Order: sequence, then structure tokens, then C-alpha cells
Amino acid sequence: MAHVLWSTEVVGAEHVPVDGPVLLAANHTGVIDGPLLMAAAPRPSHVLVKAEAFRGPVGAVLRGAGQIPVDRDSGRGALQAALGVLRRGGVVGVFPEGNRGRGDAAAARAGVAWLALRAHAPVVPVAVLGTRRTGAGVGHVPRLRRRCVVEFGQPIVVEPAAGMTGKVATEAANDAIRVALADLVASASARTGLTLPADGPVVADAPGMD
Repeated sequence: MAHVLWSTEVVGAEHVPVDGPVLLAANHTGVIDGPLLMAAAPRPSHVLVKAEAFRGPVGAVLRGAGQIPVDRDSGRGALQAALGVLRRGGVVGVFPEGNRGRGDAAAARAGVAWLALRAHAPVVPVAVLGTRRTGAGVGHVPRLRRRCVVEFGQPIVVEPAAGMTGKVATEAANDAIRVALADLVASASARTGLTLPADGPVVADAPGMD
């Protein structure tokens, strides 16, 4: 999908550690971000995906590929499943922003930091660009051969400082991850000329694909 349906450039894959637990923390603008992240990762990965996607034929494919469903009302089950993957030395992909939006990592949920601290896993920020343009709908699929970029940044390690409570350590780790991701997205956008959408995804798609 990444290299046949769309023209995807993968940058910095060498930054992903070749073994041991790893978290891939990516920005999120479009519906194909998850498949592109999984395709571009140099190691097999388990991406956290909203539970609503696990329906019908698509759901069967997601389960078969080992992806992890996330319940919007309670993400605890997904976090525990992801933690199990990391403790077995695997790779987990997370979208810290939670929902599709502008993709600038202006805000991030703490799940990725919680996982990084408990699994002692390095976090690789990942910029995903080109998957949605301004005005495109929430379920928009880019036209064939659209240029997309997946850029992996330098891994960061988050560890609690001496005397930190768990809550403070998680907040500090989450902020460090968010800043690293936001910086990577900004630099990747400047390098490639692929700008982020100026809005969050609208409720309905316009007819066709742009």
C-alpha cells in the first residue's frame, strides 16, 4: 500500500533500534497514517488503532496483522496489551495526539509516556506527512500515487529523576516526547515542502479523492 498505492518516502529508518522494545510515536492527520507507519517501520510493529476500525474484512486484516484495538471509553486494555508486546521485546506504534487533527503535536496524551516508563523502552518520534490536506474529511483516502513521507527521528530515552512521583515522571516524559515529535514534524515539513493541514478533519468527505 505504502509504495504501490501511494508514493511513500521513508527517511531515518536506521534510527529504529534493531532489537529490544521500541515505541514509535507518530503524529496523526489522516486515516492511512496507521498503515503507512506499519509499512515504513523496519521491524514488525503493533499499532494502537481505534476499536471502531476492527469491523468486517478490515477488522480481520487488522487482527491478523497483530494491531491493537483501543476502546475510546477506556484505553487500559490496549495499554496492557501494548505493554505486553514491549516486555517481549517488540515494537508498538502510538499516535500520542489520540485523534486525527492538524498533526502538529501541539498536545499529547500520556499513554505513550506511561508505556515508555514501565517498559523502559526508547521512543522514536515519527513524522507522517502528506496523508491529508486542508478540508479533507475524516475518512479521506488520498489519491493514487500521492506523495507521502514517513520520517523517523532519533530515539529518546525517558527516565524518572530521583525523588519524582509517578505522576510527575509521566508528565515530564510526556512533555519530552511531545516536544521531540513536534520538532521532528516541523523540520520534516520544512525539508519536504509537505505542509500540515490547516484544520482538523471535517465530518464528511467531499466526493472523490484529491
